[in-house]
Amino acid sequence: MRLRTPLALFGAALLVFVGPPLLSTGSGSDTGTQIPGLRFMVPNTPGGGYDITARTAAKNAEDAGLTHGIEVFNLPGAGGTVGVTRLVAEHGNGKLAMSMGLGVVGAVRTNKSPRTLADTTPIARLTEEQDIVVVAKDSPYRTIGQLLTAWKKDPGKIPVGGGSSPGGPDHLAPMLMAKAAGIAPEQVNYIPFDGGGELLASILGNKVGFGVSGVGEYLDQIEAGELRLLAVTGPKRVPGLDAPTLREAGLDTDFTNWRGIVAPPGLSDAERDKLVALVSELHDSAQWRESMEKNGWDDAFLTGDDFGEFLDAQDRRVATVLRELGL
Repeated sequence: MRLRTPLALFGAALLVFVGPPLLSTGSGSDTGTQIPGLRFMVPNTPGGGYDITARTAAKNAEDAGLTHGIEVFNLPGAGGTVGVTRLVAEHGNGKLAMSMGLGVVGAVRTNKSPRTLADTTPIARLTEEQDIVVVAKDSPYRTIGQLLTAWKKDPGKIPVGGGSSPGGPDHLAPMLMAKAAGIAPEQVNYIPFDGGGELLASILGNKVGFGVSGVGEYLDQIEAGELRLLAVTGPKRVPGLDAPTLREAGLDTDFTNWRGIVAPPGLSDAERDKLVALVSELHDSAQWRESMEKNGWDDAFLTGDDFGEFLDAQDRRVATVLRELGL
């Protein structure tokens, strides 16, 4: 969680790794990456960031010949905490992993989940990604400046939608935007959705004034002209996208989101190492590098115990941000 404001803290973007069944019979056994019967859980609805990143990664793993036969399934609910509970219950299952990210860290805390990411086996953080501020193509707001002017005038009348529960990136992003714009966070009318897929329908239907989501989730809709991109939230512009940063729009803040992979508790060292090897080989593949560039993802690779320490730090920082925002 990397935040460059006095609140500083949060952040960054990363991956997941799942997808439709892989049909390749590649020789991943040469690198110790073959895991027959491997299943990946996506803890939100189809079309969200975890889902898109995961399915991209799965195809890349197939094309690189690292493994085959991965089964992917969605188990949405409570911002990802339903998935966390299911994962922890699968103690010792070395053939199950879950895609996750900052949103799950926040949901675990705000939902006071009895099962937390500290109960899981950390595998890897893979990517970092900026959030974007978008509106429907027929929205009256054509620039981020126009949106901010209207938002500051009457915050409660402009609902903002995000694909994460309170405490997740799509919630914290507009809250930090509001603070930088001089809007009290408690005045923000935030509407949470269980993933980017559900959020998209509400943006297109003008059920929210604007939406905040990951840059990779809505590229197709932006390119098709269905969504109007107003701003990106990171410290620099995204190549290929015509949108200013929040700082360019006069807001003293920037931040990124991250995504990663965790597994059930109770794995043997060999089982954990096998999962780490698979993700490491994926990370080093030409297929994955191409997908990262295409989707605007930044590399944030971190594995094993180092990723575990990062998760602990993220939990503490989310708690601090929520406290400082009075949330």
